[in-house]
Amino acid sequence: MSADQDHRWLAAAAALAARGRPLSRPNPAVGAILVKDRRVIGRGWTQTGGRPHAEAAALAAAGDAARGATLYVTLEPCAHQSPRGPACADLVATAGLARVVVGCHDPDPRTSGAGIARIKAAGTPVELIDHPACRASLSGFLTRCAFGRPEVTLKLALSADCRLAPPPGEGQWLTGEIARAHTHAWRAKMDAILVGRGTLEADSPRLDVRLPGLSERSPERWLLTRGTAPAGWGALPSPQDLAMIAPAQYLMIEGGAQTARAFLTAGLVDRMMLYRAPREVGGNGAALPELGADILTVAAEWVRTDSRPLGNDCLDVYEHK
Repeated sequence: MSADQDHRWLAAAAALAARGRPLSRPNPAVGAILVKDRRVIGRGWTQTGGRPHAEAAALAAAGDAARGATLYVTLEPCAHQSPRGPACADLVATAGLARVVVGCHDPDPRTSGAGIARIKAAGTPVELIDHPACRASLSGFLTRCAFGRPEVTLKLALSADCRLAPPPGEGQWLTGEIARAHTHAWRAKMDAILVGRGTLEADSPRLDVRLPGLSERSPERWLLTRGTAPAGWGALPSPQDLAMIAPAQYLMIEGGAQTARAFLTAGLVDRMMLYRAPREVGGNGAALPELGADILTVAAEWVRTDSRPLGNDCLDVYEHK
């Protein structure tokens, strides 16, 4: 196939991988597609609890038809044995495939090139493409491998004057139902969610996913505190202790101004999702003026990667450079 087709199939595999997140933990959510004569004959994604892996699921779906097919997989097939299942590199090497196209190198030292080498040694050609969509689909896994911590997404609702809450007596939310539903959809992609003590005491947040069919994807709840956390919650003493939130790959922070600023100051925020309400609040409430759209437009460390209307509100997404 052409290079353009390879990139398109890898993008499709990356989209498929999203079905496994976050239930695949502690394993990364991987997607795999088997193509033969320009037709999909098998596909798979990492299943709940991490097994079966995507490649195993795709090969099982294709059966004998896998012989002579091309496998597109977002992450290098694993090379290490596990009590829960065989090494995917061995399954792929013995499947009689015509070709394997990999979207991202596996930095896990148990694989780290050994998976590709094993497949090549069996006589199956392998091409490694540094594919942006595949890397993006594995961002939490890659962050944990590189830094020993989960990828951190800071989510905030802000008024036009960067206040974090409406005036007293005007309800709990700054943003409308559409923006709040969008937040719940993102919660469903997270392994863990964290707030500060002030948010806990002021709002008693549930921090669950309240969308039909997705309640089982509610993330673990964590509290930023040097004291004790409520039953069923984890306690994180400081932002620098993020390694404690293991094996989480994706963490969302929904705390107030103090919690947000603590993680920003520590340089531990990878992404910001800022839901901007159109009205000004005024007063002396909590505020983060440094997150104004005009300031972030010229900020050296942030790049806006998405901006979209959500009802009367607007979502701006920033990635750390």
